[in-house]
Amino acid sequence: MGNRRSAGHLAALFTIIIWGTTFISTKVLLVDFRPVEILFFRFVMGFAALFLVCPHRMKGVGRRQELTFVLAGLCGICLYYLLENIALTYTMASNVGVIISVAPFFTAILSRLFLKSEGKLRANFFIGFVVAMAGVALISFNGSRMELNPMGDLLAVLAAFVWACYSILTRKISSFGYPVILTTRRTFFYGILFMVLALFFFDFEMELERFADLTHLLNILYLGLGASALCFVTWNLAVKVLGAVKTSVYIYMVPVITVVTSVLVLKEPVTLVSIAGTVLAVAGLFLSEYNGKGSGNSE
Repeated sequence: MGNRRSAGHLAALFTIIIWGTTFISTKVLLVDFRPVEILFFRFVMGFAALFLVCPHRMKGVGRRQELTFVLAGLCGICLYYLLENIALTYTMASNVGVIISVAPFFTAILSRLFLKSEGKLRANFFIGFVVAMAGVALISFNGSRMELNPMGDLLAVLAAFVWACYSILTRKISSFGYPVILTTRRTFFYGILFMVLALFFFDFEMELERFADLTHLLNILYLGLGASALCFVTWNLAVKVLGAVKTSVYIYMVPVITVVTSVLVLKEPVTLVSIAGTVLAVAGLFLSEYNGKGSGNSE
């Protein structure tokens, strides 16, 4: 059981390390691609990869189970990313970074309402949340002023809430007993379906010849195969093992990974503020995870 939980924590950490570095690939692609085009291509590629890895069909899926997959696809694949991308057009990236990190709090509230198996929330979860948010705020507003933009900030709050809904739905799906690759693929299928409908409201162009550029191709492969196909499987695996709440607190680490990547890859300067923010965010993660028994049992 201990090894299984360790594997769950490693899966969550691995996922967050990859997700925390995707901004570089996205930044490169945004020169020639619109946000909605990047999303569509990466998830179609992710779906294709999961199908090739595991082409088996899921059998015996009930109507209520199917509805859970539909909602998970709508929330985690379509709505979350669209809301986040639209929010970025209205408000600063630093605002979005802080607000999205509220997702674990929403997850905790929803889990109390809908998941009886997640156990009671201890005081340390909320203390950890406050400490981590202070760290995330320091990282995000390092060298920039906080400027509120009601429209953009509200969309970011909605994105955080939608991700919390996805976490709860994923936890529900994990109880169905199907292989994680198959459940992730089915979720991708419905997410892409909703995304196709959304494409009519955005300026979307196929223009596949853009991938003749090796830089474009490598970056979309990283997003499609790594950040989408592999990471959604590892994230869902972590949720299955650790529970929705314990897995979601790893979201606090995203700004930390982003800072480290910016320093290593983009050669951005290290500041005392970003170091302090990193320490607080990591401390908040450990505080939220600690349950006083040394076992971290969330069931």
